[in-house]
Amino acid sequence: MTFHVEIQNEREYSIDASRLVTAVEIVLTQQSAQPESTLTVVITDNDAVADLNRQYRGVDAPTDVLSFPADEPPVEIPDEPPYLGDLIIAYPYAASQAEREKHPMNDSLSLLVIHGTLHLLGYDHDTPEHRAAMWKVQESALRALGILLDIVPALESKTDDH
Repeated sequence: MTFHVEIQNEREYSIDASRLVTAVEIVLTQQSAQPESTLTVVITDNDAVADLNRQYRGVDAPTDVLSFPADEPPVEIPDEPPYLGDLIIAYPYAASQAEREKHPMNDSLSLLVIHGTLHLLGYDHDTPEHRAAMWKVQESALRALGILLDIVPALESKTDDH
């Protein structure tokens, strides 16, 4: 199945873009997303994410990842693939988390992309039931990437703000 993932890294942070694309593709494949689905991953700084967090969520602080789903259902434009939405990752925030938790940065970024993509697909962790369902499919994607599952509680139990 073919998906379209655009990685925007205008600040040229040290990332493995192909691994992030693979992380998205694993989630979309496992969740039977419509072929040709498209999304954008933006890697940016803490200030840009804090501005978005303040503007859209009323939270005056940066966070690791924000998910902005496209219209529900995804807008169908003839000859255009369905657009799922945007993921915005604060690289410095994520790097600080990875260092604090002693996890490889590429694994941490992959987790954030997996987590954010699941939000774009409608998953949430606002109730214990929703959280259990989301964590189950998230773990499946992490396993497919060969990422140890101990990364999840370390990064996600500290914040539920994305």
